[in-house]
Amino acid sequence: MPYPELTVSTSPARDGGADAIILALPPLDEAASVLADWPGVEEVLRGIGFSGTPGTTTRVFAPAATALPLFVVGTGSAPSAEAIRDAVGAAVRTTTGFARLAVALPHAEAHWRAAAEGAVLGGYRFEGYKSSESGKTRASHVVLHLSADVDPEELRAVDVTGSAVALVKDLVNVPAEWLGPADLAERAIEAVAGLPVDVEVLDETELAAQGYGGILGVGKGSDRPPRLVRLTYSPAGADRHIALVGKGITFDTGGLSLKPPASMVGMKFDMAGAATALAVVRAAAQRELAIAVTAWLCIADNMPSGRATRPGDVLRMLDGTSVEVLNTDAEGRLVLADGLVAASRTRPDVIVDVATLTGAVIVALGNRHTGVMGDDATVARYLEAAASAGEAAWQLPLPDHMEDELDSPIADLRNAKVGDPAGGTMFAGLFLRRFVGRTGEAADAPRIPWVHLDIAGSGENKASPFGPTDKGPTAATVRSLLAFLEAEIR
Repeated sequence: MPYPELTVSTSPARDGGADAIILALPPLDEAASVLADWPGVEEVLRGIGFSGTPGTTTRVFAPAATALPLFVVGTGSAPSAEAIRDAVGAAVRTTTGFARLAVALPHAEAHWRAAAEGAVLGGYRFEGYKSSESGKTRASHVVLHLSADVDPEELRAVDVTGSAVALVKDLVNVPAEWLGPADLAERAIEAVAGLPVDVEVLDETELAAQGYGGILGVGKGSDRPPRLVRLTYSPAGADRHIALVGKGITFDTGGLSLKPPASMVGMKFDMAGAATALAVVRAAAQRELAIAVTAWLCIADNMPSGRATRPGDVLRMLDGTSVEVLNTDAEGRLVLADGLVAASRTRPDVIVDVATLTGAVIVALGNRHTGVMGDDATVARYLEAAASAGEAAWQLPLPDHMEDELDSPIADLRNAKVGDPAGGTMFAGLFLRRFVGRTGEAADAPRIPWVHLDIAGSGENKASPFGPTDKGPTAATVRSLLAFLEAEIR
């Protein structure tokens, strides 16, 4: 298992059979009342100038308190659930070499679930391809010590969340050599085996027969043909249906609009949206949530060859819309267009698409915030869910005055505005909105409520680790989407 097994115990942390203890504490002026149970710790912490700075982990020598190695992590003053999640996550991530960790949070037991999430997120590790172990292995088991038992279903929900996040990170970490479109489709089938999830896979022949011109146009330059995977979880009695559409570019060279070498590094990450959609529908099924969830994984390899789509070519999307492809490196919106049309035909209550879509979102929001677009009411509900999950997200506009920029002289739309970097993230969002269907047959019926999540920045951490987050894939929006599904149940 790529993340630690989590259990809860009501016995004292020092008596739990762990190899080391993590004690989560605020500044000492707030912690004095609870440190009576940890003799000698307060004196040591005062001696080293412990300030309770969030996420700072210090090894403490306090033999009177415990014979086990003791690590103290700061939570900050009056810590929130998010602060506890980040503090415990940072401590578990950095406390290596111990198979079994005990975690005690005597000052913040009300936030036990956030602490539990921090432990499973911070303890994730990718087995990888190294020829030998580094010796700095993370714990395989974490015991959370509390004064009372917790609801087993809540504990199971934390484990399912950890599993969903780990699935995304595992898939994104696999080199593209071993994870082409057909491989990702097979991994999706394996991921939901034994669950009440129906799976349909369209290969290149079926995609052509049904008119998926966007997915085919992006994937035709590769020797590994594209796939569309539909996963359907539809429990009896569910009166809400959420459709998830994920971008699954298993490697993005940019096609004939070839990326420079430095920009091509890490492009195995470009299927993170599809991995996220897969993980969320699996988690919904594992938790038996009373809501129908369908995931559409739009999978292709974007490669240059004599067969590849050329700049200036015109593709016809699933709904018949013609698109002039001016930049073959703006491919994600082409595969998503087909997925949005297919999802719209099922008339769900909400459509959410997830994609590592634009470098422009990093310029606008940096590397931690997910760019969120769509209709205001549905976006507001998503942002509320993201806040409850402790994931950074920010709404960007879809300005009507930019609609004219989508026009092509020879087709219905163009997929990029070459040479004009202004508002690139919003341009992509406006392009996608054209493919979100209507709630009824009438041409003037309102569009299906829709949220677009651009995780090009938030989906990968290229900087220093923070909280429970390592360098590499972050599985951004997985926890927010699960919170969103729970909130949508009526």
